[in-house]
Amino acid sequence: METTAIVLAGGLSRRLGRDKAMEAIGGATVLQRVVDVVSRLSQEVLLITAPGPGERPLEPRPGLRWLSDLYPGKGSLGGIYTGLHHASCHYSLVVACDMPFLIPSFLSYLLEQAPGHDIVIPYVGTHQEPLHAVYSRGCLGPMEELIQQDSLQIIQLLPLVRVRMVTEPEIDRFDPEHLSFFNINTQADLEWARSKADSLSATLERRP
Repeated sequence: METTAIVLAGGLSRRLGRDKAMEAIGGATVLQRVVDVVSRLSQEVLLITAPGPGERPLEPRPGLRWLSDLYPGKGSLGGIYTGLHHASCHYSLVVACDMPFLIPSFLSYLLEQAPGHDIVIPYVGTHQEPLHAVYSRGCLGPMEELIQQDSLQIIQLLPLVRVRMVTEPEIDRFDPEHLSFFNINTQADLEWARSKADSLSATLERRP
């Protein structure tokens, strides 16, 4: 299935105090790690940013574009709307730019569930993961209505479209530690991610 990847890269990194997407983990920036994974699964990668942050250094590749929010200040909902508006594919894989441990096989599984639905969204218990999900262009109309009402919580979109919930047992088949959903907000998060990346690398090197 042809897929667009939308990477939300417009956050201000207030808690960390500097651009978390440009922090290095395992020999690459967090943003580069994210783009490397989603590029394997998509025909194009759209990086959505607020008017302020602008583009970051990235290795050029076909189909990679930086785009500014069509509705600045409208949070993740506005960013996803912008990506879907510009996407050339009906389905888009949406992730945040600060998720260093994306798992390609799990993302592929989410995409496999997309036909017949407008959103495929993982649930860990009762908690949704809307920034690690699949969205269709069928969400554009309901999203625009919510934005116009200044109703910006993505959870408010779910009753308006066709949703496929991906349950915790499904997630655990691919990601029992739920590393996919880990994102960096603080210095402690960053240090933990660096330590985890080193241990994962060492584990892979020990495998026959």
